[in-house]
Parts: sequence; C-alpha cells; structure tokens
Amino acid sequence: MIKKILKLLIILLISIIIGKMSYGIYKEMKISNTPNNEQINNTNLENIKSTNDNKIKIEKIMSNYKGYDVSAKLTIPKIDLDTYVFEDYDEEAMWICPTKYFGPEPNEIGNYCIAAHNYNKENMFNHIIELERGDTIYLSDNKNGKVEYEVYDIYKAEPTDNSSLNQNTNDQIEITLITCSDYSSRRIIVKARAG
Repeated sequence: MIKKILKLLIILLISIIIGKMSYGIYKEMKISNTPNNEQINNTNLENIKSTNDNKIKIEKIMSNYKGYDVSAKLTIPKIDLDTYVFEDYDEEAMWICPTKYFGPEPNEIGNYCIAAHNYNKENMFNHIIELERGDTIYLSDNKNGKVEYEVYDIYKAEPTDNSSLNQNTNDQIEITLITCSDYSSRRIIVKARAG
C-alpha cells in the first residue's frame, strides 16, 4: 500500500514539474525572435513632460540597499514585481537585484536598460515572459518621481545582439528589460516607453 502511494506521489510530482516546464516553454514560444519595428512617434520633450505631469508621483526611494547604490525602483503590477535597480552593473550585485546595464539616468530621455537574472526569486525577471504589449511598468527615482511606461515590444535576441541598447529614441523616454532565456543562449528583451 505504501509503495502505491509513493508511486502516485512521484507520478504527481513529475506531472507538476513537466506541467510547469511546458507552461514556461509555451510562454517563451509566444515571444517573437525579432523586434517589432514599429514607427516611433516623434514627440518632443515638452509633450512628454506635459503628458507625464498627471502620472508623476514623487516617491522617495532608498539610496542604498545591501551595500549597493540604488538608481531606481521598478514596479510591474501584472507580475507582482517590486524591486530596486542598482546604480552600476556588477556580476555580484545582479544576484541581489536588477542593475542598470546601460543608458541615461532613470526617467530621462534615452533608453534606460535594466538587466537581471531570471531565476525564481521574487525580485528577479523570471516572470517577464508573461508581459504583453500594452502592459504597465512603473519606474521611480528621487529626481523625476514615478513614471508610467507601456510595453510596446517583446522579443528574443542573441547574446551578442546589442541593438536593444540603442539610445536613439527620438527624444522619448524608454526602458529596456533584459534577461536570459533558453539556458542563457538567448536574451528576452522587453521594451517600454513613457506615456
């Protein structure tokens, strides 16, 4: 009797593991292998600021967390992500929090790029594959406040493809989230721009 129960538990456990892996593979397969080359609206800085005035909320964030300087706070409601972004990219820091990888200061004109691991930890990027175009991302900093972004593209790229870091944003404020995929052989790129 105990052997039968043990076999059933093992079968159930294996089924759950296969189900979770299948769901992850399904979500990743929905992500395109090429960026969406949609035309970026030519909006000048005054229009961006007037659009965002209603969305900016001053939120004081920590300047230091676990010995690292904090650049911003990243919040993605859809995937329950609420984390700090460290000021400087550092291999050791990335085990603690996402880090600024490249670009201007947070919430300023240009492409603020954030890199993080995708392992299963509450403040990492393991769930960004669940994001879709139109989803909302918030980035807060002590200078510009809390700014709302809308996801406009999600795709996979080769690790050597640096095009997602491009700073030519036609005077718009953008963020790019970057994490590994397919056992580190690819990168998942999520692009979003301020309202």
